[in-house]
Amino acid sequence: MVRLVNRVLLALIGLILLCAGGVVLARGLGWAVPSWWPYGGPHDVLLTRANRERWRGDGWWWPVVIAVLAVVVVLALWWLLSQFRRARAAEVLIDSGDGEGAVLRGRALESALADDAESMDGVARADVRLTGRRTGPGARVRLLLEPHAAPRDVLHRLTGEALARARDSAGLASLPAEVRLRAARHRAERVS
Repeated sequence: MVRLVNRVLLALIGLILLCAGGVVLARGLGWAVPSWWPYGGPHDVLLTRANRERWRGDGWWWPVVIAVLAVVVVLALWWLLSQFRRARAAEVLIDSGDGEGAVLRGRALESALADDAESMDGVARADVRLTGRRTGPGARVRLLLEPHAAPRDVLHRLTGEALARARDSAGLASLPAEVRLRAARHRAERVS
């Protein structure tokens, strides 16, 4: 969600700045611009003194300005804080059978799952990240495959063995996973 908001905001800001810059450049070169555009030539200003002071005397002006600026500040702070929010599950809640429950550190489960995946034939490196809630985590697994590995076999072993062991050992009903496979680069083999 944060990625989507970032892309949309950056695209909108970029589009607005591009359009405004294009119109200012077009007017500076003497080309025709829309009739509503306030900038008329190289010696004009974008906002005249009359435009800047038009609503100063009205009673509604300052409350509206302050409310709009407050909303902009709150949205900017929300966006800034959302950049630091981690999508990683810090812990996993495990049903211990006594009604109390236990907590498993997310990094411990990530490390165990990564070690299990790396021990499989055809996997050069594994990176695991737990996501979601502590009661229903999911896994993002990135595997670097060795040149001789068959992706279908590696994926089948990962889901049937490593992910099943992690799910069973943590006592989870399910452990959905997003798996990304990438082949390791290697030199071409020479035949003599």
